[in-house]
Amino acid sequence: MPAQSQPSFSRRRRWTIGLDVVVRTLLVLAVLVMMNFIGTQFSHRFYLSSETRVRLSPRTLSVLHSLTNHVSVTLYYDEQDDFYPDILGLLKEYRAANPDISIHSVDYVRDAGAAEKAKEQYQQFFNSSGDKNLIIFDAGGNRVKVVSGDALVQYGATGMSKDKKLEFTPVAFNGEKLFTSDLLALESDKPFKAYFLQGDGEPSLDDSGKTGYLRFASVLRGENYIDLEPLRLLGSDEVPMDCNLLIIAGPTTAMDPSELQKINRYLAQGGRLFVLLNYFSIQQPTGLEPILADYGVNVINDVVHDPINHYSDDDVVVLNFSRHPVVNPLTNLALEMVLPRPVGKIAAENPSVDAPTVTALAFSGTDSVLAGEPGVPPRAYPLMVAVEQKPVAGVASPRGIMRMIVVGDSFFLDNEVIDAAANRDFLGYAVNWLLDRTALLQDIGPRPVTEFRLLMTQAQEQNVRWILLGMMPGGVLALGCLVWLVRRK
Repeated sequence: MPAQSQPSFSRRRRWTIGLDVVVRTLLVLAVLVMMNFIGTQFSHRFYLSSETRVRLSPRTLSVLHSLTNHVSVTLYYDEQDDFYPDILGLLKEYRAANPDISIHSVDYVRDAGAAEKAKEQYQQFFNSSGDKNLIIFDAGGNRVKVVSGDALVQYGATGMSKDKKLEFTPVAFNGEKLFTSDLLALESDKPFKAYFLQGDGEPSLDDSGKTGYLRFASVLRGENYIDLEPLRLLGSDEVPMDCNLLIIAGPTTAMDPSELQKINRYLAQGGRLFVLLNYFSIQQPTGLEPILADYGVNVINDVVHDPINHYSDDDVVVLNFSRHPVVNPLTNLALEMVLPRPVGKIAAENPSVDAPTVTALAFSGTDSVLAGEPGVPPRAYPLMVAVEQKPVAGVASPRGIMRMIVVGDSFFLDNEVIDAAANRDFLGYAVNWLLDRTALLQDIGPRPVTEFRLLMTQAQEQNVRWILLGMMPGGVLALGCLVWLVRRK
């Protein structure tokens, strides 16, 4: 008779293997439990990538740390919406940075009772914004800001469908920009008032063309919570007393003498002025030049060319900055300016004690030349200055401390160029320094975050689910069974 086949493992060996598997499984479970316990005890977070979507910007953190009031956030949203997890994750980061922020989620599709309560509490906002996908920031009932879900996601055309219709997909998520702006608005009693001078060839705040200033206006109104209005100094009209900041951007014609006198009086009263000159005012002086010279600012009628730091023949990439609150956060960044004029400090031999303090903020490269003086040896040229003058003793200064920023370029903040390099950030730093909002002079602010999403049909999602949950684990199990059968033989 053939010899009886012997088992591959003895009973003792099988018990040992079984016990080993059980012990290893229990150890893995124990490690997972301990990791979850540690995670609930410590709030410190770390990020494996600098591009992590929910990592808050330093300026957002500064705003969150300055909040003193409790803010209740109602996320009135369809929880099956593609971007609901992104929004909820971002709000949780806000709450982690400031425990005074609470989050309440209302799924209006599946929880009709909670949705009706939210509608009753914030009825006026639903009437104006619709009934779908809202993020409501409430700082005490009488101070409420609402963000529409439609404003959070930016879409771009990616091609044509088979029926020859444009296809749009998400290209950017603007949640942090909008949320931080609303929190800043809730913390402030009222927005600062800025006026944008018109009537001398300046761009329009409503112009969406390349040289328009629509995006400029949106940055001030949205990200920096500034009430911005156009202004014409006609007849006997003076700069309004509620003006916290006067902006003169890119005038191309000579200003009327009475207009210049009103601007001079505004500065003498301690006003705040943001001046952006451009290439076209070289041949046609605006009349602002003598006023700026009285405050120690020298505007040169020429254009700077930098043969090293540029992208095209008309631009200058600015990499050199001085030490000043306006440009300190830009130390490792750059500005892209277009046909910039030199703007520097007038060196006075015997300055008075109460003379304005003029600081050059940014410079071109050391190989730069002037277009009108090609024979002058190359050197770095200042392109913008900051001016500050404290009230003179015995002189009334109803508007406070005079501050001014003068830049030899207005094109770098128009619709076409404002998003290049750190131009948008410079705008925020400039106006916040002029308005003395030191909490917002910190690092880079919120930016649109590019989203990369894989869009699938329901059938494709089901196929992927079967592959991930069925075929892949099943394949591993089948391979294990095959190994077991081979070893049995």
